[in-house]
Amino acid sequence: MATVSLCMIVKNEEAVLARCLESIRDAVDEIVIVDTGSTDATKEIAARYTDKVYDFAWIDDFAAARNFSFSRAGMEFAMWLDADDVFTDKDREAFLRLKASAWENADVVMMRYNTAFDEQGKPVFSYYRERLVRLSVPYAWKGRVHEAIVCSGRTVYAEGVAVTHQSAKTTYSDRNLRIYERQLQEGEPLSPRDRFYYGRELYYHRHYARAIQVLSKFLDDAQGWVENKIEACKILSYCMQESRDNPADALAALSRSFLYDLPRAEICCEIGNLLMQMQNYQAAVFWFELARSLPENDKNGGFVSADSHGYLPCIQLCVCYYRLGDRKKAEECNRMAGTYRPASSAYLYNLKFFQTAQISYRK
Repeated sequence: MATVSLCMIVKNEEAVLARCLESIRDAVDEIVIVDTGSTDATKEIAARYTDKVYDFAWIDDFAAARNFSFSRAGMEFAMWLDADDVFTDKDREAFLRLKASAWENADVVMMRYNTAFDEQGKPVFSYYRERLVRLSVPYAWKGRVHEAIVCSGRTVYAEGVAVTHQSAKTTYSDRNLRIYERQLQEGEPLSPRDRFYYGRELYYHRHYARAIQVLSKFLDDAQGWVENKIEACKILSYCMQESRDNPADALAALSRSFLYDLPRAEICCEIGNLLMQMQNYQAAVFWFELARSLPENDKNGGFVSADSHGYLPCIQLCVCYYRLGDRKKAEECNRMAGTYRPASSAYLYNLKFFQTAQISYRK
C-alpha cells in the first residue's frame, strides 16, 4: 500500500480546517500543516491533528509555500488540499481502495475536483487536478498564483474518487490580482498560464478594458494550453458583453475558440445565450441542440460544466421553442431539463406555468 503525506498551506482557516482534517485524517499516513501567518486559532486546531505544524513567512508566492510543505513530507507520496476542501465518506472509502491497489506505478495521481453543485448537492462543475506526486521523482510547484505541479513520470487518473470544495468565503478578495501586479512591477515576466489567470482576475474585478487587452494578448501568443485558450475566449466574451453594446464582438470572441479545438458544449451554450438575448431563437436552438449532442470529456484537464451537456441547453431550449410558438416541444425540453435537475427552480417554474396554462386552456 502506498503511503501518503497530506501537505497543506493555511492562513486564518479556523472556520473550516477541522472539517477538512476530520474528513481525511484516517486516510493518510501523515499530516503536514504549513501556516503562512494566521492570527486566529488555525495553528491550535492543526496541532490537534499533527505535531508537524510549521511556519512559513508569506512572500506572495503560493508555489513557494507549496514546495516548502512538500519538502516536509516523509511518505512516498505528497498530497495537497486546501482548508475548504473535504472528502465525502464515499470518496474517502474510494480513496482508501485506490491507495491500496492502483498507485504502484504512478508518479502523479490526478483526481477530480468538484467545485460547484446543484440544488441536491450533485456536482455540476469539475475538473481534474494533479493531487498526489511521488516524492522520489523530480517535481516542483510553479506559479505565484494558481500554482500547478510540474512533474515528469507516469500519470494515473483516479477513477471514482473526488475532492469536494466547500468554500465558506462570502467575498472574493483582491489578493491574487495584487500578487500578479506585484510580479509585473518586479519585472518578472508572466508565463502564458499566468497571463490567462491574470486576465481572469481582471475580469473578476471588473477591469474589463484591461482584461480584454491581457486576454487578447494571451490568445495572440502561439504558446499557452489549449484549454486555457478556450476558457479565455469565454471570459473575453463576458468582458465584451459588460463593456460594449455590440453583441457581435462577444460572439466573435466565442467563435475564436473554434481555432483551438472542436466546439465545446460550454461555448455552444454561451453562443446560444447571446442569440437568445438578440431574440434570434431559431439560431439559438441550433447551438443548444449542438451542445446536447457533444460528448463530455473530463480527461483533457479543462473545466467541465455538466450542466452545459444537459440541463442548461434543455432549459434554454424550452424558452426558445416557446418563443417560436412550439409549446409541445417547449414542454418536452422542460421535462428533459427536469431529468437532470429535478429541484431546479427554473424547471419547477416552467412545470407550473405549463400546468396552469393547460388548466386555463381547458376552462
